[in-house]
Amino acid sequence: MDFVLSELCDQVMTARAGHKPLFVMGGGSKAFYGNYRPVTPQDGHCLLDMTPYRGIVSYHPSELVVTVRAGTPLAELEAALAEHGQMLAFEPPHFSPAATIGGCVAAGLSGPRRMSAGALRDFVLGAQLLDSDGRVLSFGGEVMKNVAGYDVSRLLAGSHGIFGAILEVSLKVVPRPMEELTLALPATQAQALASFALWRGKPLPISATSWVGGADEEGQMHVRLSGAPPAIAGARQVIGGDPLAPEAGGA
Repeated sequence: MDFVLSELCDQVMTARAGHKPLFVMGGGSKAFYGNYRPVTPQDGHCLLDMTPYRGIVSYHPSELVVTVRAGTPLAELEAALAEHGQMLAFEPPHFSPAATIGGCVAAGLSGPRRMSAGALRDFVLGAQLLDSDGRVLSFGGEVMKNVAGYDVSRLLAGSHGIFGAILEVSLKVVPRPMEELTLALPATQAQALASFALWRGKPLPISATSWVGGADEEGQMHVRLSGAPPAIAGARQVIGGDPLAPEAGGA
């Protein structure tokens, strides 16, 4: 057994023997999410730090599957995928550079591409879990069609560690779009909502939308297009607006 994994198992067993609650933590970038208050020393928790358990276990670009340890920084994984022209389709949010893939899955948060690509749980193929008895449990695998028991691995998405500490996770990845363009248009909130609903009913390569402004005043809506250049050019004629610089539009 890996030395770091062995240490994690020993920490779980020690907490269990001492009848102490265990608080699973990664980079701490989402400490504000899911807890009604921060954990304090007075609570008597044992902290299980997952950040030392890191690294990409296996990556098959041709199979569009990556298996990664929970403590791996999210930015590190995305950089490795980008080298092969691939990405995480659900576009997880980065609340700090310390964000880890384990925390990403445990929080279950998806980014603005969710409306077109799907949520995080739709891309979880398998996982390894460290339970409260110090056992390593494996669920799912590295293929989309898997009938080996219950699909517990997807249940871990958004579970906040209540079932145990996520050790490894296998994710389906997707190719990066050939081109992306973000358009900005002035609009009130009502106009933006009406436009978004109208465009969703059309075959437009929209990967994200947003509106910024006051409730009773005109603001600005942003529409991100992703896909082949001809499709983006056609959508731009339908939507209109002014293009944003790539760094401003997140493209």
